[in-house]
Amino acid sequence: MMILRLALATVLSAYVAAQSASPTSSLVTYIFGDSLTEVGNNNYLRNSLARSDFPWYGIDFSGGQATGRFTNGRTIGDIISTKLGIPSPPPYLSLSLSRNDDAFLSGINYASGGAGILNETGLYFIQRLTFDDQINCFKKTKEVIRAKIGDRAANKHVNGALYFIGLGSNDYVNNFLQPFMVDGQQYTHDEFVELLISTLNNQLTTIYKLGGRKVIFHGLGPLGCIPSQRVKSKSGMCLKRVNEWVMEFNTRTQKLLVDLNKRLPGAKFAFADTYPAVLDLIDNPTHYGFKVANTSCCNVDTSVGGLCLPNSKMCKNRKDFVFWDAFHPSDSANQILADQLFSSLLASSPSPSPSPAPKSPSA
Repeated sequence: MMILRLALATVLSAYVAAQSASPTSSLVTYIFGDSLTEVGNNNYLRNSLARSDFPWYGIDFSGGQATGRFTNGRTIGDIISTKLGIPSPPPYLSLSLSRNDDAFLSGINYASGGAGILNETGLYFIQRLTFDDQINCFKKTKEVIRAKIGDRAANKHVNGALYFIGLGSNDYVNNFLQPFMVDGQQYTHDEFVELLISTLNNQLTTIYKLGGRKVIFHGLGPLGCIPSQRVKSKSGMCLKRVNEWVMEFNTRTQKLLVDLNKRLPGAKFAFADTYPAVLDLIDNPTHYGFKVANTSCCNVDTSVGGLCLPNSKMCKNRKDFVFWDAFHPSDSANQILADQLFSSLLASSPSPSPSPAPKSPSA
């Protein structure tokens, strides 16, 4: 774990130092993920049921309009981009339709609400970009870049980029934990996590073969504590078994990344463990300036999806709530989590007088 944190911190520290030394140099990031990092790809999928391009999403985003982000404001990815001194990468489907080849060189967000590691995950959303779909979009991106700047320069470009990957939540929430989905019926959890890891191994290896070298994989948070899962408990408490499964997935993913770094020359795959920080935010909301962590600001109906629909009633003070809807953190929570993630990772680098990482609770 410490080796992965140091590798990740070294990558981030190098980029921050390069940016300070040469403000004209620009970090390029490619983002793969689900609704936690989506910035609008599903807006372009006409039949997708996993959408957030309507009020009250985006009410606290610049302009106050819904953009396709599944929160009232910014995602953690938006905030990290600001910290890195770069614009938040645009959704891939907006670029593929605009035919602006220059934009492909500046970073892209492939994340799609409802996406999972497995292709069957989120099937009932009808349309979404699965992780395999997103990787295929990245392959097309590289082809566009190659046609524009040549093969050698294209390889150098993708080798030097930073890749943020965050998937797996939907494989539980919108697959394994759903009684009407086949995977939860035909697999034990041991078998299911093995399927996830073996599939993820192939997917990350494909990204490596396409040129990805510096990869940050965001681990899963305590899914048993999100509002959509807590309502399944008679006492309204976190679902312990779900959190145990999530921690098992995180442990297996960390081991996978260590193995990939050993097997793939030049690979710098790192794991960002956000589980302790999210759990502490939920368990001790007042320590961070919040008042409510067991339910969402938007009064959602978890029986019909748990999203914040236009006819939903919002809370009076959105900054009081850790969660915006039944699944996603609020803008204020994302700010806290992004600050902690960025600071703790940089603090792990072998640099003088690092800032102490936030204290994490035992889980």
